[in-house]
Amino acid sequence: MMTENEDECDVQICRLMKPDDANIAGNVHGGTILKMIEEAGIIASTRHCNNPAHMNDEYEPSVSALVRVETTDFLQPMFIGEVAELRGKVTYSAPHSVEVQVMVTAENLLKGTKRLTNFATLWYVPMSADEKGKVLPAPPLKCPSKDVEEAGRARYEAQKAERRRIGLGGRPSLLIKSNDFYDDDGSSETLTVSHSRSSLIHLVGPSDCNTYGYASGGVTMKLMDEVAGCVAARHCRTNIVTASMDATNFHKTVRLGSICHLTGRATFTSNRSLEIEVMVDTEYLLAGSDVRERAVHAFFTYVSLGPDGRTQPIPQLKVQTEGEKIRYEEGKLRYEQRKSKRAANKQSKPSTS
Repeated sequence: MMTENEDECDVQICRLMKPDDANIAGNVHGGTILKMIEEAGIIASTRHCNNPAHMNDEYEPSVSALVRVETTDFLQPMFIGEVAELRGKVTYSAPHSVEVQVMVTAENLLKGTKRLTNFATLWYVPMSADEKGKVLPAPPLKCPSKDVEEAGRARYEAQKAERRRIGLGGRPSLLIKSNDFYDDDGSSETLTVSHSRSSLIHLVGPSDCNTYGYASGGVTMKLMDEVAGCVAARHCRTNIVTASMDATNFHKTVRLGSICHLTGRATFTSNRSLEIEVMVDTEYLLAGSDVRERAVHAFFTYVSLGPDGRTQPIPQLKVQTEGEKIRYEEGKLRYEQRKSKRAANKQSKPSTS
C-alpha cells in the first residue's frame, strides 16, 4: 500500500511481513528490507524529478537511478507478522543528483507498538526517459531554512569527496582482473577466508528490472545480502543477522539479460561482529564478448545471535595470505570508524512519531 504525505513528493509504503520474507532463522531477511528501502527511495526521487511544477524547457521526464547508499544500520530485527512502514523524503537536490532519506519502522499489530529498525540515506541521478544513458539536471528543492540547505550541501560534498577518494570519480571503467578476488592459497581450513567464501550467479530477468530495462538497486542489494549471509553462516554456524551495510557506490547500471557474478569473503572479525566484502561483476550476454565489469562493491557487517536472541562472540577469522592480512587491518580501521559514527549519531536518532 502506498499513500501520499503532505509533501506530494514524499512516499509512505506499508507492507505486512510474510513467511516468504523470512531468512532461515525466521526473522525478516535483511535483503528484503534493503529492497524495500530502495523502492521507497526511487519513488520519492522520481516524483521529485517529475513534479509538474518542474516540467519546463530545462527539465524533461526522467527515471531515477541509484548511485550511492550511505551506511545503513539495522538497529533492530523485524519479525514475520509485523508491518513494515517506510517513509521516504527528498532532503537535498544537487545539480545532477537527489538525496533521499528513508526511515523504516516495524509495527506490531497485536500490541499496537512501533519500533525504529532502519534509517538510510540514498543518492539518485535523474536519467532521461527518452534517451538511455543521458543524465539530466535535478530540479531544485525548496528547503525550510538556510541551515537545512547548508547541512544538505555538506552531506552532498562529503559523499562526493568520498567517491573521489576511492578513485571512482562517479563514472569508473572497471574491467575485472582474474586475480583481484581469489588471491588466497585455496585452504579449506575452518574459519579461514577461503572456507566461508561464497558466490552466486544470477541472470537479470524482466522481474528484476524497471520499465527501462535496468536492474533495480534494491534487487542487487538483496542478492548481495544473500551472498554475505552465506559467508556469515558458513563462518559462524549459528543464527546470523545483518547489522549494517557500509556506504555503497553503484558504479555501473546492470542491463536486462546480464549475468551478475556475486562473490563474498570475510575480511575482519571483532569480538561480536564479522565484516564481509561483496563484489558484483556483470557480464552482458549480448555484447559479443565475455568481458566482466564491476557494478557494485560493498562491506556488510553481521552479528551472531544465541538461543536467547542476544549477540554472542564471533569465531575469530584466521588470515593466512599477505592480502588477507592487509584487508584485515583495513577492516579493523573501518570497524573503528563505524563505532565512532554510531556514537556520534546516538544523540540524533530520528523520532518514530
